[in-house]
Amino acid sequence: MAHGGGPVAEGSSIYEEGEGNSSRVVQIAVVAALGGLLFGYDSAVINGATKSIEKVFGIHGYALGFAVASALIGAAAGAMTAGRIADAIGRVRVMQIAAVLFLISAVGCAFANHIWLLILFRLVGGVGVGVASVIAPAYIAEVSPARIRGRLGSLQQMAIVLGIFLSLLVDWLLASLAGDASNVLWLGMEAWRWMFLVMAIPAIVYGAASMMIPESPRYLVSRHRIPEARKVLTMLLGEKNLDLTVTRIEESLAGEEKHSWRDLVRPGGGIYPIVWVGLLLSIFQQAVGINVIFYYSNMLWQAVGFKPEQSNQISVFTSIVNVLVTIVAIMLVDRIGRRPLLLIGSIGMAVSLATMAVCFSTATDVNGSPSLSGAVGVIALIAANLFVIFFGVSWGPVVWVLLGEMFPNRIRGAALSLAAAAQWAANWAITVTFPKMEGNLTLAYGLYATFAVLSLIFVYRFVPETKGRTLEDMDGSIPARH
Repeated sequence: MAHGGGPVAEGSSIYEEGEGNSSRVVQIAVVAALGGLLFGYDSAVINGATKSIEKVFGIHGYALGFAVASALIGAAAGAMTAGRIADAIGRVRVMQIAAVLFLISAVGCAFANHIWLLILFRLVGGVGVGVASVIAPAYIAEVSPARIRGRLGSLQQMAIVLGIFLSLLVDWLLASLAGDASNVLWLGMEAWRWMFLVMAIPAIVYGAASMMIPESPRYLVSRHRIPEARKVLTMLLGEKNLDLTVTRIEESLAGEEKHSWRDLVRPGGGIYPIVWVGLLLSIFQQAVGINVIFYYSNMLWQAVGFKPEQSNQISVFTSIVNVLVTIVAIMLVDRIGRRPLLLIGSIGMAVSLATMAVCFSTATDVNGSPSLSGAVGVIALIAANLFVIFFGVSWGPVVWVLLGEMFPNRIRGAALSLAAAAQWAANWAITVTFPKMEGNLTLAYGLYATFAVLSLIFVYRFVPETKGRTLEDMDGSIPARH
C-alpha cells in the first residue's frame, strides 16, 4: 500500500486451513503486542505528572490540555504513515523504530526544561504510539488463525491496559517515595521526571524482543524472499501444506495492484460504507471520554475531595479493574461475538456516565473546582469504575479486533490507517477540551453519556459481526476493482 496503508494491508491470515503451531503464534503475537504496553504507558504516564507540569511550567486550561494531548497529534501522524513504511522496510523493522521513538521520548521528557521541549518529546513518543497502534493489530491479524484471531487481536488491548496500569503504579510509587510528584527524588530530579524516564526500560525490552520474532511471511513473499518465507512458515506450521501456503500467498499478491486513498472511494463517489463504520467505531471509542479517566483521574479525584495520595491509589485500582475486565473480554470475544459485547458496553457506559453527570450536578464550588461530599462522592467513584468495567469488556478491545479484521483485503491497509488516525484525532479533541470543562463536570459527563447512547444506536444499526469469518470473507462488502 503505497499511500498510507497499514501492514495488514490486503494481507490475509495465512493459517486459515492448517493447524499451525499455535503456541509459537501466541508467543509472536505477545511480542508484537508489547508495543501496546508502551502505547499504554506513554499515554497514561502524564496522569501522575499533570499537576507538577501545571505548577512547574505555569500553564492551565487549554495550554495544559494541549501539553497532555500533544502525544496524540504524533500518534495520528504515526498511524497514517506506519503502513507505508512497513510495506517498504518490513513489519518487524517498524516495531524497532517505534521502540527507539519511545526511548527518545522517555529521556527527552525527563530532562525537558521548557514546556515546548516537553511537548516536542511527547510528540516523538506519540509517533511511536501511532505506529504501534497500527503495526500490532495488523501483524497479529496477518499471522493468526481465524479461530483464535479475536483473542490474539485482543492482546493489543491487554498490553495497552497493562501499560496504563504500570504507568499509574510507577507514578504512585515514585510520588510516594518523594512525598509528592513535584519533590526531588534522586539525582536532583523531581519524581515526575522519573515517571517519564522509567519508560526507557520497556522501550528497550520491546526493541530487544522484536529482534526475536520473524518477519511476516506475507511481506517476505511480497519481496520475493521465498526461502526466508518458507523457513518462517516451516517454523510456524511445520512441513504440512507448506507449498500450498506459499502458493496461496503468491496468488493473493499476484492479483494486487498499488493501493492509495482513492481505493476508499466508491466509483460513483463517496466513501465505502464499511470505511465509515470503521471511522465511527474509532471516534465513538474515544468520544465516550475513557481517556479522561486515565489522563486526568488524579486531578478529578482531588477535585472531589480526595487527597493526592488517595487519588493515586484510586487511579491504580481503576487500572487494575481495567486489566481484569480486558481478560474477560479476551475470553468472550470469540465466544459470543463482537456486536453483543459492544451493545452491552454501550448500555453500561451510558448508565454509568449519566450517573456521574447527576452526581456532579450536586457538587459545591470550592476554590473554583467542584467538590462532592458524603455518599454522592462514593457513588461517583463507583460509577467511574463501572464505566471503566463496561468499556474494558467491550469497546476497548473489540474495536481493535474489528479494525484488524473488518475491512476487505483490497482496502484493509488504507482503511485501518485512516480509522486509527481518526481515533487519535478524537482522543486529542476529548483530551485537550477536558481541562476547560473541569469546572462543569456535569456537562462533560453528560456529553460523554450522550455519545455512549449514540454508540449503542450505531452498533445496532451498522456494525457487522465478524466472529469466525476469515479475512477473505470480508471482501463481499465492496465490489472487485476492474
